Amino acid sequence: MNDMQETEKGQMDLLERITDPKELRKLKPGQLPRLAEQVRAFMVDSVSKTGGHLASSLGAVELAIALHYVFDTPNDAIVWDVGHQAYAHKILTGRQHRMGTLRQYGGLSGFPKREESVYDSFGTGHSSTSISAALGMAVADTLAGRDNWHIAVIGDGALTGGMAVEALNHAGVYKDKVRLLIILNDNDHSISPSVGALSGHLGRLVSLGPVWKAREASKALLKGMPKVWNLAKRMEKQTVNFLSPDSSIFSTFDLNYFGPIDGHNIYSLVKFLRSIRSMNGPVVLHVRTQKGRGYLPAQEDPTLYHGVSPFDPVKGIEEKPADPARPTYTQVFSDWICDMAEADSSLYAITPAMREGSGLVEFEKRFPKRYRDVAIAEQHAVTYAAGLACAGIHPVVAIYSTFAQRAYDQILHDVAIQNLPVTFAIDRGGVVGSDGSTHHGIFDISYLRAIPNMTVMTPSDENECRLLLSTAFRMKSPAAVRYPRGRGPGVPVEKTLETVPVGRSRTLRQSGAQQKRVAILAFGSMAWRLKSVAEQLDATLIDMRFVKPLDEEAVVQAAVQHDLLVTAEEGVAAGGAGAAVLELLSQRDVPARTLCIGIPDQVVPHGDLPHLFADLGMDEASVLARIRERL
Repeated sequence: MNDMQETEKGQMDLLERITDPKELRKLKPGQLPRLAEQVRAFMVDSVSKTGGHLASSLGAVELAIALHYVFDTPNDAIVWDVGHQAYAHKILTGRQHRMGTLRQYGGLSGFPKREESVYDSFGTGHSSTSISAALGMAVADTLAGRDNWHIAVIGDGALTGGMAVEALNHAGVYKDKVRLLIILNDNDHSISPSVGALSGHLGRLVSLGPVWKAREASKALLKGMPKVWNLAKRMEKQTVNFLSPDSSIFSTFDLNYFGPIDGHNIYSLVKFLRSIRSMNGPVVLHVRTQKGRGYLPAQEDPTLYHGVSPFDPVKGIEEKPADPARPTYTQVFSDWICDMAEADSSLYAITPAMREGSGLVEFEKRFPKRYRDVAIAEQHAVTYAAGLACAGIHPVVAIYSTFAQRAYDQILHDVAIQNLPVTFAIDRGGVVGSDGSTHHGIFDISYLRAIPNMTVMTPSDENECRLLLSTAFRMKSPAAVRYPRGRGPGVPVEKTLETVPVGRSRTLRQSGAQQKRVAILAFGSMAWRLKSVAEQLDATLIDMRFVKPLDEEAVVQAAVQHDLLVTAEEGVAAGGAGAAVLELLSQRDVPARTLCIGIPDQVVPHGDLPHLFADLGMDEASVLARIRERL
């Protein structure tokens, strides 16, 4: 039995006392390691019941404790990046007894959220934003005469995002004018330098208060002698870079760098942080941590335990074999891209750090030379694809819907305006559930249909997904196929690479009534979600397949032949597929009664899909009631 299990069995004496960081700061330093054990035990027990991002948060336990122990939070602000590292932070800031609601409908968010707690200074569902946000807060406080510290904890690969580098470049301008601490939480899933004796010694040496004060006094003296000052500055940078190559990027931006240090040695962490508190920023502290720390299964396979569904913490996650009869949409894409790559040697796959999530593990094994994970760099991924396309390669960019938002300008400027053959396989299109507002892929239809030269496809089931992916790839222009998270209705997938006519819908059900009252134009998942509604109303049900170009004749014919035209999409109603239908009817001067079903103009929270669809008025009962009311 490991230490964590022993702690779980024993009394959680220290953790029970911590109702907020003020109580934490009453503890003696010698009590902190035991508190860390108890936080981990509680975290594993809680997340095993709710699901969530486990491995990253297990690795940041000592760091969260040390930060709240040393700094005056919430006056001193912490920004966690990526926010799924922040479970220990939530536990220590008064939310311990609500952790059982984590990611549940009406419960705690899986990410920091400003409206949830005063200790959540900035919402961070997406990565690479912390340095920019913390720098903005630090500058604002300086302008207001406040002396608070602002800490950006950046890890899990977030430093690979271009926005983080832009922020580092900007932060260096401020020299000692702001109190900004950038903590690089290096857990082998971002930059991964070794902790050598020389670099460790350097970190211990320069972090000492007397050394720092002597250095600052020397700076003040030498700045009056520009030539000597510039020489000393160059020598300092060269010495730091020689002894600790990890610091080169930071010293290039004129940021004071310390580390790397052991992020699980809480005494060392507290000592370093206390020394830094006496300095002026911006300062970079490089901390080495281990994903999954303290829970052996997560340590051995941090990728498996990165994001988990509920599991038995004693047995660990028992992976269920894939069900060939009910593949997820991601698995449909995974099978398709391998088959298409076998048939067409021009195919090249790109993902911005979502190899597992986007279904490219098998592809990388089979076609390693035609695959690239570009890290958390969505903008680069798209323009890199554009460059490949210019040289005769046909790239497929596998990307989540919400992450594609971050590359909007590149999709428009670098791909679409030049009409390049880049295929976008957009996963997690629609409502995704427990990941919440930052991860719902509900804007892609609206923003993609506004882009010239772009074809937008919305498969309604698993087989349609494969057909439309093949159709998109065979086009000589930009094309996007957006499909939802998880499983579809269970339609068997035909293992062919056939295509469908571009802009052609298919009728799933024809009304048998002499007076045809309702036609439902369904986009994507709404085709099968509203099948029962169509049957109850004896309505015509059309799977539109394409948002752009629309099947214009099918739309006009449905409008003319029915009393009410209903559009339905798992995306925002504003500017979405329903809006495209209304625009077409207006252009054709076709009078028609219409009802557009889509996500209202609001932030959609996290929760289970049945609750969310009911709240949005998009579940079967709500749609049926809305149609009957309109009739």
